Amino acid sequence: MINLSNEDNLRMNVLLHQELQAIRIDESKMVVYGLSEKGEATVPLKPNCKDEVYVKQVKELISTHILGSPGGYPIFLRRWTRMGQSRTNESLERLLLLGESEAIVAVVNADEVSNEVARRAWWAMPTAENARCLLRHKDVIEGSMGKELADFLVEFLPFEEEPGAMIESARLVLQKDLITEKVRDDLWKKGQRKNALLVGFLKTLPNELPVESKEHKSLKDFKEKLTSLNDNAYSKMLLRALSQEGQAYLTTIESVIKKPSNQDVVISLFKTMREYFESIRPNDVEYQDIEMLLDDSSKYVDVAATQLDDLKEFLELLPELSSFIKSTIILSLVGESLTSPVFSRTDAIGSLMRKKINHITSPLLQEISLLRGK
Repeated sequence: MINLSNEDNLRMNVLLHQELQAIRIDESKMVVYGLSEKGEATVPLKPNCKDEVYVKQVKELISTHILGSPGGYPIFLRRWTRMGQSRTNESLERLLLLGESEAIVAVVNADEVSNEVARRAWWAMPTAENARCLLRHKDVIEGSMGKELADFLVEFLPFEEEPGAMIESARLVLQKDLITEKVRDDLWKKGQRKNALLVGFLKTLPNELPVESKEHKSLKDFKEKLTSLNDNAYSKMLLRALSQEGQAYLTTIESVIKKPSNQDVVISLFKTMREYFESIRPNDVEYQDIEMLLDDSSKYVDVAATQLDDLKEFLELLPELSSFIKSTIILSLVGESLTSPVFSRTDAIGSLMRKKINHITSPLLQEISLLRGK
């Protein structure tokens, strides 16, 4: 039963009969905000019972007006899912009128979010997590909200404590032209101290890293032959890895792998490496043993050299580069599963974590060093 004070009941009804775009409830200040084309309207609440009980009654009033039922978000979700419309922009817009944080989270995590829905959702609940969710949508990235959300995430980075969140924020703001070149360079400099940010660069800008590098010293000796192989997957991969851009990528990988701060950084880095070298990955086996991975990679190069056309063609022309091919195959098979035997038994971070995964990172660093010409 709704028992708002007469004054609040009147003000809320006046608010709800406007053409609202979103509703926000500040429970600490006991104020209801409404967004419309005319701007922002406020209704200061004067509770006649405990605040949490009063807020519940306010939400019931809102839900009754919007949905015809006081059930709020759960009722809305069941109704629209049943009708097969839970992901339309119209349903998302109505979710934003309920004044419930769960509803806003559902909106920003929907399959597709328009720039306009993002604007309303951001007004209703401007948090770093919501900004990250919204920047995963194409329409938002390309719309007016893209740069606003990116600027917020960049400014919020000094206060971000979780490396996983830092990686995702960096990855997202580096999309398109959401931030200026100066902001990007500043972010790169910060990554020298917090290398979780560098993983974001590796994910989004693998071929455009702002780091000085030179092509592999051996590339000039083999470039003509590598280029002559046209669409050969292995020659294309080595041309990429041994190029100036590829060497910058490997340099950055090496920097992060030597001193990851926590498990999220290691897992994200391994996934990134796997994606970069995926074009020559022999299979999708998820290795949990680094020795088995290394052994299988060697066997694959030896056996497939006589059976796989691309590899056979490559090694017949450039047998001296077989060790390079082996290294790229090893890096293509790296993944989260390699860390599972260790990370499933410990939540160690920092130097202790690095010690526990040294048997994994050391051989990988050797392969990276080979590809870097060390």
